[in-house]
Amino acid sequence: MEPSESTAEPSASTGTPAPAVTTCYRHPKAETYVRCIRCDRYICPDCMREAAVGHQCVECVKEGMRSVRQARTAFGGRISAVPAVTYTLIALNVLAYLAELVRPAVVDRFGMLGAHLVDTDGTHYLYDPALTDLLRPEGVVAGEWYRLLTGAFLHLPATDTPFGVVHIVMNMVALWNLGRVVEAQLGRVRYLALYLLSALGSSVFVLLIAPEQLTVGASGAVFGLGAAYYVMARRLGADMASVNRYMAGLLLWMVVSAGFASWQGHLGGLLAGGVVTAAYAYAPRSGRRALVQAAACAALLALLVLCAWGKVVGLTGGAA
Repeated sequence: MEPSESTAEPSASTGTPAPAVTTCYRHPKAETYVRCIRCDRYICPDCMREAAVGHQCVECVKEGMRSVRQARTAFGGRISAVPAVTYTLIALNVLAYLAELVRPAVVDRFGMLGAHLVDTDGTHYLYDPALTDLLRPEGVVAGEWYRLLTGAFLHLPATDTPFGVVHIVMNMVALWNLGRVVEAQLGRVRYLALYLLSALGSSVFVLLIAPEQLTVGASGAVFGLGAAYYVMARRLGADMASVNRYMAGLLLWMVVSAGFASWQGHLGGLLAGGVVTAAYAYAPRSGRRALVQAAACAALLALLVLCAWGKVVGLTGGAA
């Protein structure tokens, strides 16, 4: 739409033409005499955008932004000031915990469980393929594949002792401290992929080693973030003294907590997070870096799915 100009008419007193009235190219009813310095179209105050010299129209500003290269982190992610993904993950964990308080059965229904049997009264038994005609299978072996992820957003009920609420508090504090740092370095998309793959790796490791255990908690994903923190620090050449102390504390906690927590889940998340972040950190710095990183994540996802499927086939005798 071009700016409109009224037809110049002779002045009643002098007989000379009156100056033409120009209007904004986007708002034909808005009279203006200011032009965009790039496209030379007339623009009203609502359409003016400050430039180094003069003003530009909205479309020229958008066109200019397309030609400006977006700032990226050292690992290829977009720079963002607000750790929105970390906030969202914490919110999801808290909402899931509130759901547990309202309906405790949520833990049994969505916690990570590889293989169990349950009767009509709700009594649980260890998995035995020979008893599947008498008792109903539950867990991943029963096709409940969603447990591989949903379990990572649940935590020990408040009634459980001695941990109860402490479980989710510790995990959320760790997620808050680690998540903000890792998200700022990786960018939101890469960070979310890292978190979910770490959570999945944690669950698959539990399925492979201890399929009869019911596990819940974000610990596996948090251990994945810890591995990411370590790998990124080494890649960036940071002072490793404090990083090594943190990792030593994390590994010590994994050993100490093995008696009452799932060390399999912790180790699985740690390994998955390390693999993903290594792919992020050491991908070639070229136009194909994002493709290489995405391919590495896809390959790890395929491997985890294949391992989970193979374990289920082994447990069920081929009825996956």
